[in-house]
Amino acid sequence: MLLSIKYIDLGLKEYKEAWEFQEQIHASLKNEKENNSPKPYAGSLIFCEHPHVFTIGKSGQVNNLLVNNEYLKRINASYYKSNRGGDITYHGPGQIVGYPVFDLEKLKIGVREYIHRLEEAIIRTLAEYKIEATRLIDATGVWLDIGTPKARKICAIGVRVSRAITMHGFALNVNTDLNYFSYINPCGFINKGVTSMEKELKQKPDFDEVKEIVKKNIMSVFALQIN
Repeated sequence: MLLSIKYIDLGLKEYKEAWEFQEQIHASLKNEKENNSPKPYAGSLIFCEHPHVFTIGKSGQVNNLLVNNEYLKRINASYYKSNRGGDITYHGPGQIVGYPVFDLEKLKIGVREYIHRLEEAIIRTLAEYKIEATRLIDATGVWLDIGTPKARKICAIGVRVSRAITMHGFALNVNTDLNYFSYINPCGFINKGVTSMEKELKQKPDFDEVKEIVKKNIMSVFALQIN
């Protein structure tokens, strides 16, 4: 029997508002766990896009943001220190941001397997567009052409887990303005590039179509159904 989740599409949402929304979902799920709720669902899958924003994880290095506050205003971008793992990354329009708030105990998996499955869902999605992607040893996310000078990241992953419940998640570059990555050392790397589906395909894929395929593959790799 498949576990159920709720699916929520926030559309274009400010980073702080989406973060607060995740916190509410997380607190509700934690409360139900503590009260031994018999509800059969495993959490919520939240999708959204963000206006231009740079976020840095709790172990990130501030000097990986290469511009000052005044310049951030000029490029209509904001900046937040987050409580997720990982270093600095960029979110913006044309990027699918996924925030699974999942109970790993109900899924019967650990954090490493959780991240592995998130990566697998993205790898399967890209394969449907004939983009060959894989993992990079000792780094999270989904990559192209690893082991070559052209190695580049197409999807970043940074998560937080508290009481076995996840927060934050992944960011898949679909039709993303990659120029914004030039203002940071993405995920702390100074010798690896970033890319998008649009850049690899040399045309813009249908954003909503990609979103549906990502959702389908997440449902599949985690053996879930939408309630």
